[in-house]
Amino acid sequence: MGLKVNYFLFCNRVWCKCAAELNKFSYMTVIEKTGWRRTKLLAPVCSFLIAANFSFFQLQAQTAFLAVDAAIAVIDGSAAPYNIVQPGDTVYLMAGTRDKLLIRNFKGTAGKPVTFINKDGIVTINTNSYYGISIINCKYIRFSGQGNSNDFYGIQIKKVAGGSGMGIGSRSSDIEIDHVSIENCFIGGIYAKTDPDCADLVSRNNFTQFNTNIHDNYIANAGNEGLYIGSSFNSGIKLTCNGKDTVVMPPVLDGVKIYNNIIKNTGWDGIQVSSAPLHCQIFNNTILNDSQAEVQNQMSGILMGGGSKCDCNNNFIKDGKGDGIENHGLGGNRIFNNIIVNAGLTYLPNDATQMKHGIFVSDVSIAKDSAVCIFFNDIINPKSDGIRFQSVKSKHNLIASNLIINPGNYNLYELDNTSFSGKDAYVMIPNAVADIQLKNNFFSRTIASAGISATDYTILPGSPLINMGYADNGAITIDFRNQRRLVGGLYDIGAMEYDSGIDTLLHTFNEKPLLYPNPANGTLIIKYLSLTTKSLAVNIFTSNGSSLLQRSNFITVPGIQQLQIEVSHLAAGIYIYSIHDGNQIFSGKFLKF
Repeated sequence: MGLKVNYFLFCNRVWCKCAAELNKFSYMTVIEKTGWRRTKLLAPVCSFLIAANFSFFQLQAQTAFLAVDAAIAVIDGSAAPYNIVQPGDTVYLMAGTRDKLLIRNFKGTAGKPVTFINKDGIVTINTNSYYGISIINCKYIRFSGQGNSNDFYGIQIKKVAGGSGMGIGSRSSDIEIDHVSIENCFIGGIYAKTDPDCADLVSRNNFTQFNTNIHDNYIANAGNEGLYIGSSFNSGIKLTCNGKDTVVMPPVLDGVKIYNNIIKNTGWDGIQVSSAPLHCQIFNNTILNDSQAEVQNQMSGILMGGGSKCDCNNNFIKDGKGDGIENHGLGGNRIFNNIIVNAGLTYLPNDATQMKHGIFVSDVSIAKDSAVCIFFNDIINPKSDGIRFQSVKSKHNLIASNLIINPGNYNLYELDNTSFSGKDAYVMIPNAVADIQLKNNFFSRTIASAGISATDYTILPGSPLINMGYADNGAITIDFRNQRRLVGGLYDIGAMEYDSGIDTLLHTFNEKPLLYPNPANGTLIIKYLSLTTKSLAVNIFTSNGSSLLQRSNFITVPGIQQLQIEVSHLAAGIYIYSIHDGNQIFSGKFLKF
């Protein structure tokens, strides 16, 4: 037919070019850094390349780039042509609509992950299968939708009719997932865990899931959990293998970072993290309308399950039917700088016995004599108690500098003539033997008396919260907006420090830009440190990644840059910004009220 097909393979130090006509494969030309040479070409390899519709090309030295067409459903690092992919290489997922995608058997190294990223537009998955994307038996992998600065979520799972959006399992470890949008999943958004089975008896003794990093993703309308990280059966899973009952301890997770995600309208918990005893952080997430299916024991904005030890901070949780935050873990952790609004308020609103709280702490897996510290949280209008602390095994617990407004059980305790008074609804401690200190909290029935805004929860001038926080704050140096905590010499009560948003002189710009005011109504100012003179692109997106504003210019002088963005025309809500400044990429959220 005379059809000519060219495939390019660039791998580390070698550039391989296959130039062949259909059914005629005779040679490939190899260009090394030291020169040219010819060598024989294995015909089956080129045949596979053509049949699978692959192309290879180079964007920079010392790195391989493999482009995978949208028709490909399985990418296997142990089979040709993928077995040439080395640590530090990139696999491009070409734009277009896919049914589903299985990625297996790829191995990067620390500092040199194998990167999977979209190219030439948005990758869309719409499937009736039981998964949208599955990553199995992989190590040191980054899966990112950040292939185009104009698309915040460059990989979009629009529907998974029979299961979950993404699954990470089968001994996968050291996995990063970012800038992926997942919607309309029958089960969950992202599952990241390896469970034992009879065929491959994985256990706590022979496998640890390291460095699970999930950030800057959007998850909406998941039937079960938005994020399900680690096994919830921390104390053991009973299996029957070859007719014999066996209890196996599931693997634990060492290194969990869940941050900057937006999660909306989940059937069960917004975020669940279990079996994560080491280096676990859950922060800067926005969770709206969790627990809509009303399934008992599956109802919270954030759940830290059995065997977990996670700091949980700077999360915004609103209008869920479950508890705002549940802590069933090992203790020895901090819960701070969270804003929790209307927790459980719409769950059976006429039945006061079906309780839901702002923060709930239990003894499910608490380590003996460990402590839970709860600092600087705003808990507003919970259905039942502000904080319900049912742990008696923990010791030296501290609840300090929290703002708690209008817990629903206030009237219940007053009217039921129990041993509790209405004031106990702010912090309910059912068992008097619990070892807890309460320091410098502010309790009130109304927002107005606290001196904070009813719309964005910022502290207003003259507020009784200013400079009234507890001095021993557990080494917390930021507020809810990631701005410097401790302005004016003393700590403020609640999630935000008064006026910290405009305290620019002491901002270090080491990692994050400075946004102020945030929440914004008129002009949003973003300050950040530019290291070189580069072209600059600024984008504003809705929470689900739709582009609203694109702006570009050129930086002439390195140093601190100040961007002014008019947001007065935007509707109230949560928005995302991204800044592409040469090789630097900054992104984050801001609120418009």
